[in-house]
Amino acid sequence: MTRLIIGAMVRAIGAYPSGWRYPGAHRDPRGDAAVLRRAAEVAEAARLDYLFFGDWLATGHDLEFRDPYLVARIDPISAVTYLAGVTSRIGLIATANTTYADPYTLARATASIDLLSGGRAGLNLVTGAEPRAAGNHGRDHHQANDTRYDRAVEFEFVLRRLWDSFEDGAIVADAASGVYLDPSRLHATDFHGAHLSVTGPLNVARPVQGHLPIVHAGTSPRSRLFAAQNADLALVAVSGLEHGIAIREELRALAFESGRDDRTLKVIAPVLPIVGETREHAQAIADELSELLQIAEDWPDGPPEAFPANRSLAQLSVLLGVDVSGLSPDRAVTPALVAQFSAAGQELVEIVAERTGRSPSGERPPTLRHLVVAASVNASMVVGTAAEIAEEFQTWAEAGAVDGFNVLSAVQPAQFEAFALGVVPELQRRGVFPTEYEGSTLREHLGLPRPDNVHVAHGDVRLQPVTGRDGAGHRAVERTARHP
Repeated sequence: MTRLIIGAMVRAIGAYPSGWRYPGAHRDPRGDAAVLRRAAEVAEAARLDYLFFGDWLATGHDLEFRDPYLVARIDPISAVTYLAGVTSRIGLIATANTTYADPYTLARATASIDLLSGGRAGLNLVTGAEPRAAGNHGRDHHQANDTRYDRAVEFEFVLRRLWDSFEDGAIVADAASGVYLDPSRLHATDFHGAHLSVTGPLNVARPVQGHLPIVHAGTSPRSRLFAAQNADLALVAVSGLEHGIAIREELRALAFESGRDDRTLKVIAPVLPIVGETREHAQAIADELSELLQIAEDWPDGPPEAFPANRSLAQLSVLLGVDVSGLSPDRAVTPALVAQFSAAGQELVEIVAERTGRSPSGERPPTLRHLVVAASVNASMVVGTAAEIAEEFQTWAEAGAVDGFNVLSAVQPAQFEAFALGVVPELQRRGVFPTEYEGSTLREHLGLPRPDNVHVAHGDVRLQPVTGRDGAGHRAVERTARHP
């Protein structure tokens, strides 16, 4: 039986751009502590595998409209440290940017969190997509993608060597003999690369998990290669079931080619479920979220300068193949109008119908606003009852499209709790998600083995990180055949 991995991608004011405007939604980041604590309690009671905290290293007026949750948010390392003290079993994954972080400082902080939490920490490594972050870290420009990934490869390599500074038995602590440390089991990092130079050893004992599970997300060929060679969880947005199957196969093939056991790479898809007591109720929630989302035409004299360019009737016209820029955003989309649309436009109408229940031939047709929202908000939405969403999850897992899901909640706390208290029990009833935690560490939740100490496993040979597709990887294993 398939066992899904289910984690929650926590965005305190909601993951949907208009979620904070929904009745009863949390909307003030100054109150995030209570929301995060409640979310952690609910998630752990539901036996979710982990809570995931992303990051963004800048802010600005444009984010108010595009991604309000990014305007002001708790630092992810601080968030997981706080929640480690109020939870006991759930995994806690924080994000760090390898372009700007210091590997020694990050290794020290994350090893400490893993020890303090009893082995529940994970680390999402990103290279950064926000150019403004450069100025916030004393840089005069944001580095090119390949340069950032070259540094990321070195960064991940150094992290593992730092975490492995102490062998598990290095601290002897023999009071009778007076021997505290076995120096032969303490290892320097001694890495000097093109981007990083770190001597080590780290002054923190080896993490409970050996190495924290590494997460990576991205769409470029370089990011997929990095995930396949170096990550335990690959977060991949997919457009449909067949696309998911192809991406997972590609990533696992790349993992195998890099010399690792491809079963240790778990492919996780982000998803935004809208959960209702009935399908119509769920569609009504999605419909209201669309109605609450501002578009350019809501400002008679033009939107603010920082407003997203793609959220307008002018941009919608390009997609539809019909000029609707002079019409009201509340103009009903009738069958006669749809007949003029391009194939892409007609597909958009079908997406709106599935999500909101609004059909051009129905009593409540969609408006042009609904089409703008569907075209401009990049979210993998699943709308329905708890049973319908659970069935969708199970279908994807059994088809081999994913190993699990990173669940976003459009509205906090209502939609997060609707998922945890409604969808999760359905998944458990179907036998694809456990009713109790099966281990005590995040690695155990994810079905991942505890890795050997790299200094011991490789005889402390000064291995080099692999940056290209032709290398065999610095954690090579004996390969025979691909695993199913």
